[in-house]
Amino acid sequence: MANTRFDVLGIGNAIVDVIARADDAFLGKQGMAKGGMALIDEMRASQIYKDMGPGTESSGGSAANTIVGLASFGAKVAFVGKVKDDQLGKVFQHDIRAAGVAFDTPAAKDGASTACCYVLVTPDGERTMNTYLGAAQALAPGDIDTKMIAEAAIVYLEGYLWDPKDAKDAFVAAAKAAHDAGRKVALTLSDAFCVGRYRDEFLDLMRKGTVDIILANEAELKSLYQTEDFDKALEMLRKDVKLAAVTRSEKGCVVIEGAKTTAVPAAPIKKLVDTTGAGDLFAAGFLFGLARGANHETCGKLGGLAAAEVIQHIGARPEVSLKDLAAQAGIKV
Repeated sequence: MANTRFDVLGIGNAIVDVIARADDAFLGKQGMAKGGMALIDEMRASQIYKDMGPGTESSGGSAANTIVGLASFGAKVAFVGKVKDDQLGKVFQHDIRAAGVAFDTPAAKDGASTACCYVLVTPDGERTMNTYLGAAQALAPGDIDTKMIAEAAIVYLEGYLWDPKDAKDAFVAAAKAAHDAGRKVALTLSDAFCVGRYRDEFLDLMRKGTVDIILANEAELKSLYQTEDFDKALEMLRKDVKLAAVTRSEKGCVVIEGAKTTAVPAAPIKKLVDTTGAGDLFAAGFLFGLARGANHETCGKLGGLAAAEVIQHIGARPEVSLKDLAAQAGIKV
């Protein structure tokens, strides 16, 4: 889009992931809801870390993963999120900047430590997340640089950020700044448990026009409208938001805008290893296409391509250039 410094600016929780393999019995023993995301306190975090197997540390956070994916496509991107000036905070700052992302949010000097997420991956590739939000919860309206927001074609928020009140206020401020500059605002619903906590507030954001674009998976959409009928939920979504992309795992995705529906098949994979980051990377491809003016089918294909790459290895960020993958697949933007 013309007159923009960034294709997409993401606002989300700045988190360092600790990823380990586990079986269903471990989840049961720990009282974890398989496939979900639970918010935990510092004491619970240390207990899980003590009980879990060997872990791999990598910078994460839903919107941050999306933004790094966008950078891999060759997009101009920025991220806003709060870390503490501690060891994990420095890891996060280094990783996101090394990926080519503008990250200028000042680190907190005191208070809670940098957020971390313990991700347990079962043999079927499903991931179960336990998140200690720590310093990420300290994101506040004062951390929003309205000039930077105005320079982004799309401002993207993760639903997980809707937990702390100051972060909610920060997002609403960012959405206003984006709309004042004639930009678009996108929201990912993050997970069905998150939707369960904030269903009415998410619907309010959509119906008031605070957000223009929704990204969700099938389970999140059904939770949003409290129905098991996918087609019914899709029709309700059509009335509430201008544009939406809904992923359906191996069935691909559906993009809706007004009366128009575009179904895009999933990209093929050789082996499912770890679903961590699948939705985040789908968002990266979809938003990249959108920011570059691609049609809905191409946006869906780019999203599917990125999701397919990330679920074939451990970790929530791409291991190869998504720009090169798109070129190899013959997807032109």
